[in-house]
Amino acid sequence: MSGSAPVRHWVVIPAAGSGSRMGAEVPKQYLTLGGETVLAHTLRRFVGHSAITGMVVVLAPGDPYWSAIDPSLRAAVETVDGGAERADSVRCGMAALTRRAADHDWVLVHDAARPCLRRDDLDRLLTTLADDPVGGILAVPTGDTLKRAAAGIITATVPRTDLWHAQTPQMFRFDVLRTALADAGEVTDEAMAVERVGHAVRLVEGHADNLKITRPEDLALAAWYLARAEKEARCVSVTV
Repeated sequence: MSGSAPVRHWVVIPAAGSGSRMGAEVPKQYLTLGGETVLAHTLRRFVGHSAITGMVVVLAPGDPYWSAIDPSLRAAVETVDGGAERADSVRCGMAALTRRAADHDWVLVHDAARPCLRRDDLDRLLTTLADDPVGGILAVPTGDTLKRAAAGIITATVPRTDLWHAQTPQMFRFDVLRTALADAGEVTDEAMAVERVGHAVRLVEGHADNLKITRPEDLALAAWYLARAEKEARCVSVTV
């Protein structure tokens, strides 16, 4: 990119989902975790980061919970209404950035219910992909044995060699992701859309504690991870 405009990093947080698998009265991104909502913890992973130019949080139309988020966090981001599916919401978030983001800029899409992202994992993603023409995602190697099943019966054991658990952020050049999502159809993440149009998506190894809160037991585990990270940060501060 020598001689071109500086490359900027934008973040889109799709937060319009209902999180029905949690079985909670409120969407999972608004559940309480360590005294704050899950979404507030997620936003803090990016707000104030020197490499991040701007953030868009994509909400369900008429979201009644957003106003309870810390005012300092709300002031640091832009909000837009989302769509019925994740890909629709990401498109809405990117549309809000169209007049500001250049084609060669980066957009990082991160799950609203993934509050334990490590700063060093985020920094490694930014650094590793800095000169990549397409982009990539955080991921961790699969450690469990995987089974394929039908009607509750195992039909095959899937070799775990070369299998990875996809995480977020998923980071792509703005024009690459915009084009990929234009006719994405049914996709479960941004990488899948980019793969479908023929691009090679890189994997950047992260950590398993960057979990997505999906089921009730995940909330307790996330609370433990956050408490551990806070304790480690205090220890480092005392040492310094």
